[in-house]
Amino acid sequence: MRISLFIPCYVDTFYPRAGISVVEVLERLGHTVECPPSVTCCGQPALNGGFWPQARAVAEGVLKAYQNADVVVVASGSCGAMLKVFYPQIFQDTPHYEAALALAEKTWEFSDFLVTKLGATDVGAKFASTVTFHDGCHGLRELGVQSQPRVLLSQVRGLTLIEMTEAQTCCGFGGAFAVKFAPISTAMGEVKCASALATGAEYIISNDSSCLMHLQGLLDRQRRPLKSLHLAEVLARTS
Repeated sequence: MRISLFIPCYVDTFYPRAGISVVEVLERLGHTVECPPSVTCCGQPALNGGFWPQARAVAEGVLKAYQNADVVVVASGSCGAMLKVFYPQIFQDTPHYEAALALAEKTWEFSDFLVTKLGATDVGAKFASTVTFHDGCHGLRELGVQSQPRVLLSQVRGLTLIEMTEAQTCCGFGGAFAVKFAPISTAMGEVKCASALATGAEYIISNDSSCLMHLQGLLDRQRRPLKSLHLAEVLARTS
């Protein structure tokens, strides 16, 4: 299958290993992966700030870049929700509405694509560690992604998943929310970190590097040993 990849701008800038890992997993399964070089941001920061015209201007470039794609896989529940859920909303009653619907129909979050679309639950991964999983808000609440990453983790050799009590609780990042309401964001993140630490796990795993960026920053400031990894980084490991 020819797969077009959408890599979030923060992944491209700060966590390229997560994007590379997505490619490695998909290619290991025998697929051809391409990533349009013109795509940078999905437009979500502008949308969340209330600047819909600016968000549409960015999104129009995304629509054009993927107009001929067979399927689009996104390395983020957050950006995945933007393409799949919010594009049809922001382009409603515009000439680009049909294109937004077409893109939404062929867009998949990474773990959902593997499990639901491909039926691939064992990707040959090996990672001898104890982990806990954080459900990002957009992936969980907008895309319904919850069981898929856990199914994938259950097939990783040597891995032990320990669920935290606050797995579905928001980490407090929320993009601009963390900037506008820093004390609230920090308090929410500390609840999540405490829940993860209580499991005794070595790693927090998530589908969203943005959430992990927030949590890792808090953990590092607390001088805690708990580390974070994108799900794809775990699935890419074979030794």
